[in-house]
Amino acid sequence: MSSITEGGITVEVKRKKIKNMYLRVYTEEKRVVLSCPYHLNSEHIQNFVRDRVSWIRKHLKKDISERKREDITYITGDQLQIWGKPVKLKVYETASPPQVVHGCDSAILMFVKKNSTSIKRKTIIEKWCRGQLREAIGLYISKWETILNVKVSEFGIKKMKTRWGTCNIRDKRIWLNLDLVKYNVMCLESVVVHEMVHLLERHHSARFYRLMDEYLPDWRERERPLRMGGIPSPD
Repeated sequence: MSSITEGGITVEVKRKKIKNMYLRVYTEEKRVVLSCPYHLNSEHIQNFVRDRVSWIRKHLKKDISERKREDITYITGDQLQIWGKPVKLKVYETASPPQVVHGCDSAILMFVKKNSTSIKRKTIIEKWCRGQLREAIGLYISKWETILNVKVSEFGIKKMKTRWGTCNIRDKRIWLNLDLVKYNVMCLESVVVHEMVHLLERHHSARFYRLMDEYLPDWRERERPLRMGGIPSPD
């Protein structure tokens, strides 16, 4: 293991048998660790860290009490992040089955049974988010199947800590990160295209990036918020 310093921040560098770089900030320990593939040179690693100095500083400054204040308990007044915008949550108790809908004032309205727990409310919101994401993903896949002349046999949504998306080349199956619903739809489209381009080029080769540049020239800018979110580019 080695380390590099950028902007006064020391980052531990661990080389592993992986394809992408993963940056983690351990807030309580005030420690920053970068895992990266063996083949990457020092300049590439330094540039990667330099682009994320602001994000690292932000997370190093957080303490435990700040993180607790950021936790939401799914009550009226909580703020959710949907498609890149902060949205107010309004909760109503009802005897009817739980549901979530968009309010006329752009708020999200959640109808739940009396005394429902925060865990239950979180589950209800996540189910709604999956539906929003699934609809958007389906539209983008249909659009890009025609453009790229490829076919996706199936796609799914799941929680992922280190990836925004994955592609099973053999089965032509794509998985997308549930947290993508928090970001602008332009980010989502870029991840969808990224995974579908893998059906044309399996590896993150020079040809892969040429194809990305050809079909979606602004993909780097689109994915910037995702990189700042603490997860590297899509797999």
